[in-house]
Amino acid sequence: MEVIENRGLLLKVRNPNQITAAIPNSKNLGNNNVLVRWGIDETRVLNNLNIKNVPSPIMGKYKWGGRFEPYAHQKTTAAFLTVNRRAFCFNEQGTGKSASAVWASDFLMEQGIINRVLIICPLSIMVSAWRNELFNCAMHRKVDVAHHSNAQKRREIINSDAEYIIINYDGMAIVRDEIAAGGFDCIIVDEANHYKNAQTDRWKVLNTLIGPDTWVWQMTGTPAAQSPVDAFGLAKLNNPATVPRFFGAFREMVMYKVTNFKWAPKPTAVDTVFDVLQPAIRFTKDQCLDLPELTYATRHVELSTQQKKYYERLRKQLMAVIAEESVTAANAAVNMNKLLQISCGAVYTDSGETIEFDIKNRYKVLREVIDESSQKVIIFVPFRHVIDLLSEKLTKDKVTSAIIRGDVSASKRTEIFAQFQDEENPRVLIVQPQAAAHGITLTAANTIVWWGPVSSLETYAQANARIHRAGQKHPCTVIQLQGSPVESRVYKMLDGRMETHTKIIDLYREELEL
Repeated sequence: MEVIENRGLLLKVRNPNQITAAIPNSKNLGNNNVLVRWGIDETRVLNNLNIKNVPSPIMGKYKWGGRFEPYAHQKTTAAFLTVNRRAFCFNEQGTGKSASAVWASDFLMEQGIINRVLIICPLSIMVSAWRNELFNCAMHRKVDVAHHSNAQKRREIINSDAEYIIINYDGMAIVRDEIAAGGFDCIIVDEANHYKNAQTDRWKVLNTLIGPDTWVWQMTGTPAAQSPVDAFGLAKLNNPATVPRFFGAFREMVMYKVTNFKWAPKPTAVDTVFDVLQPAIRFTKDQCLDLPELTYATRHVELSTQQKKYYERLRKQLMAVIAEESVTAANAAVNMNKLLQISCGAVYTDSGETIEFDIKNRYKVLREVIDESSQKVIIFVPFRHVIDLLSEKLTKDKVTSAIIRGDVSASKRTEIFAQFQDEENPRVLIVQPQAAAHGITLTAANTIVWWGPVSSLETYAQANARIHRAGQKHPCTVIQLQGSPVESRVYKMLDGRMETHTKIIDLYREELEL
């Protein structure tokens, strides 16, 4: 295969007539040689005919504008997206997949194939990640963020002449009609795992906005992170024909029933998920980035006498409930969460009160980690009240810190993240995991401490990726503080989910390397 003056492809094939029949204006030159115009449509047809190694025109016709030179894997990812109207990008967190999507969509605009792009992402990264990425990679494009307390203002933003509109998941329902009429022919869904459940309102809203000719690129580094059934919603958006009409039928394809409330993956689940989440591309950090080593460690901490007392009391209550066979998935999760709260240092009662516990043992270990770290430290704390307790203790010890909780505004988060990343202080960032699990670069830190675990593998993996990404120059450490049996079990559960997740993503890796 030869590229001719960035305009044509010279192919040597066994059946030239197959190509000339499928692609108008292609020329049979004899001796099994065919000349084809080098365009997006032609490249897609050739791919559908199983012609191997057909390059996207972006590789020769695009100038890759912006402030930074793309990595080779970013160019490969962008090329893949340009020739797949419906696609999944499962590149690992921190590999720069958002930049690839920007370059790919900008090129399609240049070619007159698309006109307008809707970017759907978490509220926390609309500005800090996506608007900044668009400025870095396509500063010549008009960009706006559809987030405003006034619904009419949001509608005006959607109806503007901006070529890229950035919006958060749950902000779409208010302006659904405007989006539908807004000429968006390309939709980029960041952290697409938020659309795993096809029964949610956010999924239904997005589904109504996808027409037969709409380009849809779903991006996440953690596909099916919790369970193989998570693939259902993603596949049904991009390629509904690949999955059964109803969720229950898909669940039976990939899971078998253990008890009334427990399902386990079938041996074939990994292959099934791989098949329905196609076409897809996957790069891991170790494939494409020369990053320092990332290690995981556990620090065991002893619960205080008070914690042990309340922990054992609640554990016995749970055993009594189970003995009465009145346990449900819902109340089991609530009570498990209370055990985790006790372990972390503060429990919320059913009446809305907060009981604080002595956390000096856990705090002592935390201070040892901070003092040992050569760089800044991020502490992930699942429960809001404990965040305030830690902040007070660190301030008393004259350790500069900042707080990111779910109630901190997006603009304030951006300010705090920038200060942490670029200035000497604060030394420590205390974060509620869900508030900083996506799209943020925090390479000023090289140590993460999990004050207590989260149950979501997606949140856990995403949060850890904040420090281990492009720009990191120091070896990184993730430390788990464990003081109770329930914490140990949750971390083991995360390890089990990671094993299934790894099996799935390894298939994409193998496919890429063929």
